[in-house]
Amino acid sequence: MGKAYRNPLLPGFYPDPSVCRVGDDYYLVTSTFEYFPGLPVFHSRDLVHWHQIGHVLDRPSQLPLDGIHFSRGLYAPTIRYSNGMFYVINTLVDGTTKSGNFIVTASDPAGPWSEPYWLDSAPGIDPSLFFDDDGRAWYTGNRVPAQSQYAEHREIWLQELDLQSMRLVGDVHVLWDGALKGAAHAEASHLYKVKGRYYLMIAEGGTGHHHAVTIARSDSITGPYESNRANPILTHRHLGLDYPIVGTGHADLVETQNGEWWMVLLAMRPYGGYFYNLGRETFLVPVRWEDGWPIVSPGIGRVEFSHPVPDLPETTWPPRPTRDDFDSPTLALQWNFLRTPRDEFYSLSERPGHLRLRLKPERLSERANPSFVGRRQQHIHFRAQCSVEFTPQNEHECAGLALIQNNDFYFLFAITAAPEPVLRLIKRSHGQEEILTEQPAHAANLYLKVEAHEQAYSFYFADRPDEWQAVAEEVDGRILSTPVAGGFVGAYIAMYASSNGQPGTNNADFDWFEYTGLQ
Repeated sequence: MGKAYRNPLLPGFYPDPSVCRVGDDYYLVTSTFEYFPGLPVFHSRDLVHWHQIGHVLDRPSQLPLDGIHFSRGLYAPTIRYSNGMFYVINTLVDGTTKSGNFIVTASDPAGPWSEPYWLDSAPGIDPSLFFDDDGRAWYTGNRVPAQSQYAEHREIWLQELDLQSMRLVGDVHVLWDGALKGAAHAEASHLYKVKGRYYLMIAEGGTGHHHAVTIARSDSITGPYESNRANPILTHRHLGLDYPIVGTGHADLVETQNGEWWMVLLAMRPYGGYFYNLGRETFLVPVRWEDGWPIVSPGIGRVEFSHPVPDLPETTWPPRPTRDDFDSPTLALQWNFLRTPRDEFYSLSERPGHLRLRLKPERLSERANPSFVGRRQQHIHFRAQCSVEFTPQNEHECAGLALIQNNDFYFLFAITAAPEPVLRLIKRSHGQEEILTEQPAHAANLYLKVEAHEQAYSFYFADRPDEWQAVAEEVDGRILSTPVAGGFVGAYIAMYASSNGQPGTNNADFDWFEYTGLQ
């Protein structure tokens, strides 16, 4: 057997992937919802090894996430390339100052990307762009039909895009409302042209266990579209709740320079029961064309953890360091904030070699931008640890580690005052907080560690390096899973500091942070 790659390609919260090829290079983007910067951009030359080169939306002026509810914000993006320019089209959902579909452009996918071009009269989510051979550009998206027949009824619509004015022009064409009778949530539409025919690929079933990929084709871009009799061309919904890969859907296709076809898609890995803390992840699966239709994972029909590699020269990238000593003048690309930052709450220069977090009044439980610098949980078994120096000045102040799924479901492992300094472990579930344990914090500088094995999360501290003492072991971590907490995102581990509704001038200094996958 030849060489194989491992799925998921991008472990952790990297859903709704979209991919395009430019020459021998491949670029991929995923959704980010309430997290900032928005829409990470990845680069690959072999479709297997990816490294992040930037974010599409990395300036506050581009991305008003202020007050966004969890699992709102930036939904599924599409990335395309035409005539020397990269295009990303996306939806900002339920924004407090701006909402809707927009386009940004860049000559270099690493950035900088333009300010958004907001589209008028473009309802729905999951927009996509298609550039035809004749130079015309087309927009596809979904919407509720005028004569909706049931609650989850959606249709895919098409309209021409004027690239000079960035406006939709001409007639609106309704293309399809899904392959199955009563199809739920027809979305994630992408158009392709293969051997003179137009192919419309969409997702159906909703982005959960019943997710599926379906496809239709036409001799004309405006239709009518013929549904593939083999639909859905990919789903795992018939394999049961205990199958190790579930929720396959929201796919995009790419043809390699060698004529192979591949599909990127999202799926989840449940563990400890039907719970997935890592959220929706990016997977890769081979595609072959037969009789004018794509066959996904030929001969198998499923997404597996291992498939033969593409026929492309292997190109690897230096591994991301497991430890960040905060010696760089800028934060590494894996770090994110909650919502758009409107003030300077962190510094890498005030105390060189440290990440300084200014305590802000905003709390994790609020739809705000707290003093939070976090990264994704990417492994079912992992260890995260840090060194933090912090002296609370009152019982409102706290600093330490947060493990969060959303505003109502998280663990907070932090130093606070009661009135003497204590190390406290708080669990917030269904919007209710509970102190699980606390103990005196005798040193201003502490080492904090979280280690997880499936749904068992254990918390430790040390006054000196590697002299770990258990605070709480094998705490049930299922509150960090999407089936419990709801929404569309995955778990984050963050450095966090707050004055909990009170004004203050205190800081917390993090000397280093280390994240290691254990399996």
